[in-house]
Amino acid sequence: MKLNIAYPATGCQKLLKIDDEKILSLFYDKRMGQEVPADRLGDEWKGYILRITGGNDLQGFCMMQGVLSNTRVRLLFKKGMPNYRERRAGVRKRKSVRGCIVDSQLSVLDLVVMKKGEGEIPGLTDTTQPRRLGPKRVGKIRKLFNLSKEDDVRQYVVHRPLPEKEGKKPRSKAPKIQRLVTPARIQRKRKVLALKRQRAEKNKAQAAEYAKLIAQRQREKRQALLSRRRSSNRTSTSSA
Repeated sequence: MKLNIAYPATGCQKLLKIDDEKILSLFYDKRMGQEVPADRLGDEWKGYILRITGGNDLQGFCMMQGVLSNTRVRLLFKKGMPNYRERRAGVRKRKSVRGCIVDSQLSVLDLVVMKKGEGEIPGLTDTTQPRRLGPKRVGKIRKLFNLSKEDDVRQYVVHRPLPEKEGKKPRSKAPKIQRLVTPARIQRKRKVLALKRQRAEKNKAQAAEYAKLIAQRQREKRQALLSRRRSSNRTSTSSA
């Protein structure tokens, strides 16, 4: 079985191939989300605590949280469920997934370092992997650079340099900032609200006009009925 161990603090991952059942028995019958001490992996792992985040079996079926089984099961998936992307509206699909309990049939087990031990793990905790992409949302850019509302967020976007070409100027890429409040956005919002207000006033005026027309029709109908009754009374008295 392979252990894919990630350390979010440095952004690095390490893949260990372990065939010793004594070491692997540490993870058997544990569920996704449980924390396991990593002392059995070796002396350098002393004090480390790992959390199980998932895994795949030999055929590539992934583990699913909440399925209390250590075997493969077939579930009916619908929109909003994990491990499923709806292709057409309302479509449900029956898929095979593996339960959230670890057993010997897994080929890869995903782990995350929750607590660092005393020693350094080469390739995992001793090096730092820089983030390839910077934040895209306005709030996250402000949080990263500790900006205030008055600062211009557009000046702090992280640019990613592109591979250089011979005889060309160095180029870079930057993300389009999301949720950025600009004068054009404020004007558009005012326009939308004004149109909404106009529609409400128009509907109100039309409803009042319709109610007025209905009242007039009912009044005319009542008057026509009264006139018919009067004429019938006159004919009856004249015949008598």
